[in-house]
Amino acid sequence: MRTEQETFSPLPLDFYEQPTLQLAPALLGCLLVKETPEGIASGIIVETEAYKGPFDRAAHSFKSRRTKRTEIMFGASGKAYTYVMHTHCLVNVVSGGTDVPEAVLIRAVEPYSGLPLIRSRRPKIKSERQLTNGPGKLCKALDITMADYGHRLDLPPLWIASGPDRDKFVTEAGPRVGIDNTGEAKFYPWRFWIRDNPFVSR
Repeated sequence: MRTEQETFSPLPLDFYEQPTLQLAPALLGCLLVKETPEGIASGIIVETEAYKGPFDRAAHSFKSRRTKRTEIMFGASGKAYTYVMHTHCLVNVVSGGTDVPEAVLIRAVEPYSGLPLIRSRRPKIKSERQLTNGPGKLCKALDITMADYGHRLDLPPLWIASGPDRDKFVTEAGPRVGIDNTGEAKFYPWRFWIRDNPFVSR
């Protein structure tokens, strides 16, 4: 059995250098970990979406759109790209390499550690799966904020570690969610999830 220190050991930065459409499913089963003054909370990544930058109408960086918000996407892989949508913070993993503005959205996690802390941050939920079964929900539960923008994901206080039992699930793929006005991009099968996991968003 691995110790907690080994469980939460960050993945090396070269893990994020794989192509975006390989990285997105490779993140499934990994641990998303956040350390705050209140303690450490983490979740097993169970759902992701790939965004392929300049040629993907659903990506913030479509046509290499470079703004203050997307600037981090043009840098090295393995950093956090956080942004706010409808008052909710969402977290992505920058991918594609320097000057290739791609990213992987973390859509859902399954709570793994720090459950009392996670519950305290989501006091109004009606069922356990609502703790983290969406990109905004998981950021609230783990206290991921805009302060994490640009943070290297191999360092505290926000990092990704190899998860438990990563070889014991089946991965599925299908169209991404909530991008109806993006032409043919809405049909790309670039959403990945762990089959039958109750924390998958849909």
